[in-house]
Amino acid sequence: MNVKVTTKCGQVEGVEEGASIIFKGIPFAKPPVGDLRWKAPVPVEPWEGVYQADHFAPICPQSLAQEPNPFYKEFYADAAYLREMSEDCLYLNIWVPKTANSSDKLPVAFYIHGGGFGGGYSSEMEFDGQALNRHGVIFVSIAYRLGVFGFLAHPWLTAESEKKISGNYGIMDQIMALDWIYDNIEAFGGDPENITVYGQSAGCMSTQVLVSSPLTEGRISKAILQSGVSCENPMLQAPSLEEGEEYGKAVVANTGVESLDELRALDADQLLAAKNAFDAECFKKYGFDGALRIVPYVDGVVLKKNVRDIYKEGTMAKIPYMVGCVTEDLGTHEEDRRRRVPGLLLDECKAWAAKQEETGNHKAYVYWFDHTLPGDQKPAWHSLELWYTMGTLHRSWRPMTQNDDDLSEECVTYWTNFMKTGDPNGDTVPEWRPYLKKDGFVARLV
Repeated sequence: MNVKVTTKCGQVEGVEEGASIIFKGIPFAKPPVGDLRWKAPVPVEPWEGVYQADHFAPICPQSLAQEPNPFYKEFYADAAYLREMSEDCLYLNIWVPKTANSSDKLPVAFYIHGGGFGGGYSSEMEFDGQALNRHGVIFVSIAYRLGVFGFLAHPWLTAESEKKISGNYGIMDQIMALDWIYDNIEAFGGDPENITVYGQSAGCMSTQVLVSSPLTEGRISKAILQSGVSCENPMLQAPSLEEGEEYGKAVVANTGVESLDELRALDADQLLAAKNAFDAECFKKYGFDGALRIVPYVDGVVLKKNVRDIYKEGTMAKIPYMVGCVTEDLGTHEEDRRRRVPGLLLDECKAWAAKQEETGNHKAYVYWFDHTLPGDQKPAWHSLELWYTMGTLHRSWRPMTQNDDDLSEECVTYWTNFMKTGDPNGDTVPEWRPYLKKDGFVARLV
């Protein structure tokens, strides 16, 4: 049974899968191609007839992980989940419980994928909303422009901009998708006043940018920050626009072009090659910790200050937060591995939570995902908790056991409880106390 929903842009028809109706590939902006390449997203125009939301959209051009990169085996080895690439990529997906109707007011989970701001996509094999739907939460996954397409700053682009800024196109895409959901999710049975924005890795960093930006005021009711929050450590550098323009000049120099018109005339593969060459040079010069340079910038519009300054001031959105990491995560060093502790990133999570207490905000909840993974008996490493928090263990190559199923159900329950009320606790899960300086409680998920 397919279901039609009337949005402010027109009718969309989803497809039934399991306990959900899934609306795949709904456009939220005009295709950012031609003259719209490297410009702020433009709202999609209303359409005639019924939009068939029955397949996932193309993904932003990128260099997908290949062997021996361990992410390949985990997330990209199944060809059924690979997508064609196109700059026409600004689409979102909505999973709705089959029992939902437009009179409901279900909480909404708005998910931003990771990938170092240069990779990843909204329909990867580990992402699915059916487990959240079974807990009464609508799940949304979004696309945004990546790498050279989403974060290229350059004096040429700044000069042509009405606001005299460039870069941050990918963040502006995220904000437009959030606005679209806020304006339309009620038609799907969702509550626009109860949207939890969350993401992992670069999706976590994006979430931190969104709760630090004046452009999202009134749109985000809660946030979950998974493996990527930056408080004292510049994990997310958030350079100035001027620094971003210098990085952009280095990328453009790799193309050999001499004007913006010539730059816009290049095909996607040429631009990817230029950006990849820049990344390789940064990695050679700065190592892993300084390799990410084509990222969100402090441009005075999307971000008025660096995210770490906003953290220090405590001026991020005053909403409930859940924040955490896994055992072998970003910033984990050899001594941390020997002791089997996350190290730097868990300290950053604690600092974020402590700031909420210090500024009189809602109490925050901190977790540490410390599960031994079946199949190779390694501690959980960066991104591997996604199988558990999304409830998609059956798609993984790993020989999951009942213990894994139980942990996944516990995680989904905590996450959806938080999405509903701002508190992960409930009758079916162990107590998870908020993080307070007096006891520093961290929920260890094993």
